[in-house]
Amino acid sequence: MSFINEDFLLQTEWAKQLYHEHAEKLPIIDYHCHIPPKQVADDYRFRSITEIWLGGDHYKWRAMRANGVDEHFITGDASDWEKFEKWAATIPNTMRNPLYHWTHLELKTAFGIDKILKPETAKEIFDECNRQLQLPESSARGYMKRYNVESICTTDDPIDTLEYHQAIKADTAFNIVVNPAWRPDKAMAVADAKVYNAYVDKLAEVSGVEITTYDTLMEALQKRQDFFAENGCNVADHGVSQFPWAECTKAEADALFAKVRGGNELTPCEVEKLQTSLLLDFARMNAKKGWIQQFHFGPLRNTNSRMFKKLGPDVGFDTIGAFSSTNQIAKFLDTLSQEDLLTKTILYNINPCENEATAAMIQNFQDGKTPGKIQWGSGWWFLDQLDGMEAQMNTLSRQALLSQFVGMLTDSRSFLSYPRHEYFRRILCNLLGDDIQKGLLPASEIDYIGQIVENICYYNAKKYFAK
Repeated sequence: MSFINEDFLLQTEWAKQLYHEHAEKLPIIDYHCHIPPKQVADDYRFRSITEIWLGGDHYKWRAMRANGVDEHFITGDASDWEKFEKWAATIPNTMRNPLYHWTHLELKTAFGIDKILKPETAKEIFDECNRQLQLPESSARGYMKRYNVESICTTDDPIDTLEYHQAIKADTAFNIVVNPAWRPDKAMAVADAKVYNAYVDKLAEVSGVEITTYDTLMEALQKRQDFFAENGCNVADHGVSQFPWAECTKAEADALFAKVRGGNELTPCEVEKLQTSLLLDFARMNAKKGWIQQFHFGPLRNTNSRMFKKLGPDVGFDTIGAFSSTNQIAKFLDTLSQEDLLTKTILYNINPCENEATAAMIQNFQDGKTPGKIQWGSGWWFLDQLDGMEAQMNTLSRQALLSQFVGMLTDSRSFLSYPRHEYFRRILCNLLGDDIQKGLLPASEIDYIGQIVENICYYNAKKYFAK
């Protein structure tokens, strides 16, 4: 029997029944990802398995560095085969790392390859994958169809033209929904005045608004948000390291924006004040638009300054920050709640030490009208693996309602990452199946438990993100 078989991760007959009868064939709603919309619009074809698999994947790059692979074979100009060969040599050493499961799950689902990747099989697998990549169906859109993707939300800056989203929507032959998601992080990145002002200048240009004050900044962003809404957007995403909270009056926000817009650096306290004001106003905009908002918080970015100078951001040198955001989030959500401007919200923590606090927090702001209005997001980034997913779902079950959970997302740039939904679904079914096996859930309610599985895997998200 192959390693990745039909009952992979399913350890009881109940788990097998739940997965095969309820979860396996449901479509995928990938409501947060970093797929390049241009590649979807162009129906991009990848030159090799190295490009589609290793290009831009900092999870794999971190593992290769840990295995002693020189940067030349990771982000350098080594050939596709040389890079793949180094990855194949790394894989046997990733046992018990999530990459071992993901790698073989992707090989099986994308290419039908059951073999274990290792140095002895590397060339055979490399050649077979590359052969299949030449087939007509092996394109960006082809993989989305293969994995039964119904819709995705990309991650897009307010200054984006959205031209590729428009091109995708204009192609009536392609029926997978690709919507933008509003990510205004750069509009609140006020800690570096020079970089910030260069961005604001671009925002002024695309919005047609001369940005000289806090109010004109918000006017420009409102125009861009309207443009995003016209192009199918109803989701906002906000990424922060330490969740900001410092009381800031309107007069203070005006003065601090004028200071940074004048090219002057803000103190750390001033940065937090202005960012608090901006993030609150972004959330108010989201609520008035009726959008869903997501907050990803807690990473400590670019920790290796030498490699940051050499390679730039997002190449595998970020980590879990030791930040506590509970008090800040409580004040942030409470302010919006008092104003009746708290829209559907999903919170994602990156530090597992905040699991219980975040899961408990969402219950404080449910409105008694919209089931699961405030969500605790699935295991994210460093927690996006078997133990992390189990911990997230077990904690959610203790503190809130697992049954109202909107489920999994890829948070990925890769067209081969959709099996993460399958991985999640298998883990979910195994958890519930194990509870039935142990007598913790009644076997007589298997049909209702199966409906819960279907809701978590698909229907909750479909309803939650509906326009």
